[in-house]
Amino acid sequence: MATVILVRHGRTTANATGLLAGRALGVDLDQVGREQAAQTADRLAAVPVVAVVSSPLERCQQTARLIIDRQAGTPYAPVDPDLTECDYGQWQGRSLSDLATENLWPVVQSQPAAVVFPAGESMAAMQARSVAAIRRHDAAFEAEHGPGAVWVAVSHGDVIKSILADALGMHLDLFQRINVGPASVSIVRYGPSRPSVYAMNTDAGDLSWLTNIVPAGDAPVGGGVGHNAL
Repeated sequence: MATVILVRHGRTTANATGLLAGRALGVDLDQVGREQAAQTADRLAAVPVVAVVSSPLERCQQTARLIIDRQAGTPYAPVDPDLTECDYGQWQGRSLSDLATENLWPVVQSQPAAVVFPAGESMAAMQARSVAAIRRHDAAFEAEHGPGAVWVAVSHGDVIKSILADALGMHLDLFQRINVGPASVSIVRYGPSRPSVYAMNTDAGDLSWLTNIVPAGDAPVGGGVGHNAL
């Protein structure tokens, strides 16, 4: 099994002003977001990654570039449109405070699997294409580099939440229980019988243990010894 590190982009100018950026062009990291992404890149510098796959939107590519620049090697760095932001349609560019008055808002909160954004994408379609992309890349990197391969996917909050929900075996209607902050790191390994979630929404801590992770078989009864014992 390869290991995927899911990284959300750092804070943007839209995040800071309460706007739903969606797929709008020209939405960059603000100063706080650049600092967040740089801190995440420093954490990942201890892990030689084979690839950094990014959403095509600027804020993700800016975050990915900081990660790549701090790697000792030169990871493969493709852009994958299947990791792009949800198409929020007519909601794009509007303030979150305004959107909270829409009839669709409580459905987004409690039943996201039923949501289709006006003139946009359904949340179920967002999850399906992003999970398929992660699993496709993961299988390819494992086939090329072996089960110890570690790679990074840089994407968006709702996209990463939907990927984590899938890995946890959660229905999409429950994915609002997951938080994914700017420049946060979450870690998943896909095994032959089930995915294993090693971390979610972390913004600090040593990641060097990922260089020595041992492919797991059955889940250890009682919790196992943990990665610090490697």
